[in-house]
Amino acid sequence: MILRAAGATKAYGGVLALDTVDIGLRAGEVHALIGENGAGKSTLVKILSGVLRADSGELSLDERPVAFSTPRDAFTSGIATVAQELTVFPDLTVAENLFPHNAPRRGGLLSPRRMASRAAPVLADLGLDVSPYARAGDLTLADRQLLEIGRALLQRPRVLILDEPTSALPREAVDRLMTVLRRLVERGIAVLYISHFLEEVLRLAQRVTVLRDGRAVVSGAPVSTVDLDSLVTAMLGEAGRAPERRVIADHPGPPAVTFESVSVPGELQDVSFTVSPGEVVGLAGLEGAGHLTVLKVLTGRVRFLGVARVSGVAAPRSPRGAVRAGIAFVSSDRKRYGLMLDKPVWQNTSAASWLGVGRGGFWAHPDRLAAASATHLSRLRVRGGPYDIAENLSGGNQQKVVFAKWLDIRPEVVVLDDPTRGVDVGARAEMHSVIAAFATDGKPVLLASTDLLELVELCDRVLVFQRGRLLDDIPASNLSEQTLSVAMNAGFVT
Repeated sequence: MILRAAGATKAYGGVLALDTVDIGLRAGEVHALIGENGAGKSTLVKILSGVLRADSGELSLDERPVAFSTPRDAFTSGIATVAQELTVFPDLTVAENLFPHNAPRRGGLLSPRRMASRAAPVLADLGLDVSPYARAGDLTLADRQLLEIGRALLQRPRVLILDEPTSALPREAVDRLMTVLRRLVERGIAVLYISHFLEEVLRLAQRVTVLRDGRAVVSGAPVSTVDLDSLVTAMLGEAGRAPERRVIADHPGPPAVTFESVSVPGELQDVSFTVSPGEVVGLAGLEGAGHLTVLKVLTGRVRFLGVARVSGVAAPRSPRGAVRAGIAFVSSDRKRYGLMLDKPVWQNTSAASWLGVGRGGFWAHPDRLAAASATHLSRLRVRGGPYDIAENLSGGNQQKVVFAKWLDIRPEVVVLDDPTRGVDVGARAEMHSVIAAFATDGKPVLLASTDLLELVELCDRVLVFQRGRLLDDIPASNLSEQTLSVAMNAGFVT
């Protein structure tokens, strides 16, 4: 065993992020580390790479105890980490990116020729057919990812930690990376591979560890002993719940929302679907899958190719146009997109109808607007009055105020991005009632959520996205946390 953590434990402010986790990395082997967001993966990687010190437990290198005080200690011990966020310097050359700290010199000056000479075999190893003198910013995303790995390989590491290396890569680039990693493993490098794409894990790794709530629920199991369903079950803790959901009515009439071959370069590719009046359609996917770009198209926040229609007319091309078209947008980021925190609640609830749609006339009438605000606040059970300053409300009540703003314009289409994130159970239930009421009134609802149970409870069907493409359309009869998680994490779009 090259690198091992035994009983690794780490707490933040009394919250246990990692609880007595064991993991061991062997030479010539890919060890996959998986788990939902917040499961403890990042904390464990930081301990292995010297960013953090565990509160308790032991770290050993070549079966000898070791303590890394800094990432540099881990690096000089042969442990290289490639983070999910790329750190390529776009204005430097490929060779200069490979030697950010220890560039070859001649006579005390940087030597581009020596850099290029040392870079050439690494680039060849990676199948990276680019000139060492090329500007890194001109490379494709896939080539920049390989460049990051090349920078790590130049240090001849014994352990290579890869955090979500394929999250933004197309299939062809993933295949290339897989080939490179197999070649590295054949040379005896130990690879720790963190990925949300479980079929990649089954395809590449020899062993797998699954974290859930800071604990290792599967520890170093041979990949031959697991499958996609068992991994998802280990991550979720149970085989997916199918709770009571609202009664789904028929949705007559022409589509309220239509996408025909809609593309957004780098984000969405040739997506087509329709949403009927009164239908709640979920949008699901891993980070960067493209489902949130659908919301951007509908709310006029991104330029797109293809045809997108709302209520039979072309989708708006600006956020203001979206408001005027009666498209309500409730974001999880209420401080950025939802509220004027330093203003009273009545100004927030009337912002869309008075300022956006212009229903209030030229002059504001505070008493009348406050009265309308009070009606919405009562319906949503907001703990606060029309004249309270928005920032003084709790997070859950602030989010209800965002809902109230859109109730005031009687929207034609409702677009929701994680609308109940960070609110308590009671507020969540009340918001779900409002969402169901929109649908009952015949309004089409598009709901993106990181809460799989929320999608299961509310949606008539869920569209699953992956790498910019629409991968699956799951009807309510087949919806569960399990089926959604499997669909989101499974292989590639065909």
